[in-house]
Amino acid sequence: MKFSFSLILFSVIIIHNVYAQNDSSMNINHDMHMNIHDTMPGNNMQMNDSNMNMNSMDMHMPMGNMSHSFSLNLPMSRNGSGTSWSPDAAPMYGQMYHSKNWMYMLHYNLFIRYNKQDLSDKGTRGDEMVDAPNWLMFMGQTQVGEKGLFHFSTMFSMDAVITGQEGYPLLFQSGESAHGVPLVDHQHPHDLFSELSVAYSYAISKNTDVFAYVGYPGEPALGPVAFMHRASALDNPDAPISHHWIDATHITFGVATLGVRFGDFKLEGSSFTGREPDENRYNFDPPQFDSWSGRLSFNPSKNWALQVSHAYIKSPEALHPDENVYRTTASAEYSRELKNNNSFNATAVWGMNKQKNENGENAALLEASYHFKKLALYGKYEYVQKSTEELNLDESFYGNNLFNVNAFTLGANYDLLQLNKTKIAIGTHFTFYNEAQKLYSLYGKNPTALEIYLRIYPAKMKM
Repeated sequence: MKFSFSLILFSVIIIHNVYAQNDSSMNINHDMHMNIHDTMPGNNMQMNDSNMNMNSMDMHMPMGNMSHSFSLNLPMSRNGSGTSWSPDAAPMYGQMYHSKNWMYMLHYNLFIRYNKQDLSDKGTRGDEMVDAPNWLMFMGQTQVGEKGLFHFSTMFSMDAVITGQEGYPLLFQSGESAHGVPLVDHQHPHDLFSELSVAYSYAISKNTDVFAYVGYPGEPALGPVAFMHRASALDNPDAPISHHWIDATHITFGVATLGVRFGDFKLEGSSFTGREPDENRYNFDPPQFDSWSGRLSFNPSKNWALQVSHAYIKSPEALHPDENVYRTTASAEYSRELKNNNSFNATAVWGMNKQKNENGENAALLEASYHFKKLALYGKYEYVQKSTEELNLDESFYGNNLFNVNAFTLGANYDLLQLNKTKIAIGTHFTFYNEAQKLYSLYGKNPTALEIYLRIYPAKMKM
């Protein structure tokens, strides 16, 4: 029963795709060709969502007839999560729709999975579950006059329906709570309403844009592209165990961001609600706008996206309301298109959480994916400093310490079939953990996790 809503939702997508070619009113068949003049005045180029013709366009002009979400003069492949930037060469997976004056995009990811986090039952904190991490995103935009662009974005997740408040098993994960108890060794479910945002941008010139973004919920200008949207992480069903050091603010109930782009630099600042989403995953938490962040982004070439960011986050954890966090992150994302529609993507991220008068807690992540025809190979390394409090340990025995945790993941998936624009892949991965010796009694020495899954996701949009 827990799977029913999510499976129905994604079944509708698949059925829709099978019959999409017959929908003449939307004119979105697989070999669709459209004149952009019909949807965004002032541009004249043809495209289709499976093979976009780039020969007659500048790489700093909109890709097809859908530009970047916050600039008429950038390609849509630079879109990340929230207002973040991906490399221009990053692959895009999705489906494009259009009406007379609007362009729409649909993205989704579903893993139907068996997940066992302590394969050898070495410790007492591992768990196993049949679950289904998932999200669905729908966005649209329209040109306003010659230089304006209006954009909306929505994102939904049925995580809580499937896993309940405790989320899915993930050793050494921490952050948020369930039933008034800290969530440890479990990844919290994402909210049903993960993003509802609007934005307006104005092109002062080809090289300069200004924009405003408001989300309830939304994502402030902090950190790299969130893990579920990074090209290097799309194949991996797990959240990083460094999630709350790097990109946990991707669902924030109350965000307002202002930004300016100069060429390939972007400077932006946000006011947002510091408190993380509460245990009710179906409601709208009250906006507070009590926190702030700033981010500088730079894309030196089509293959790279760099950012540094810093934030003051007021009272992020409901169980520790008096604790405020200063978070600093830096990241580099790399993407390269290879021959025969193959691709390589990699990301390196550092993040630090620091409370006043205390030492900072650091995290580092390296991840990469390689797509070769129907096969995807991926890997990830993480280093995180987890405190006694983060792991919900007895301070009288473990002391007020930081424990080093390392995690190595190797995985692969293979496309079994494609239903028009939706693919179904089978995959597996292993994660090998290496933790501080004092934690052996709880986790066992070097526990190993195994996951086997079916993945449902949209086909790649070729450029």
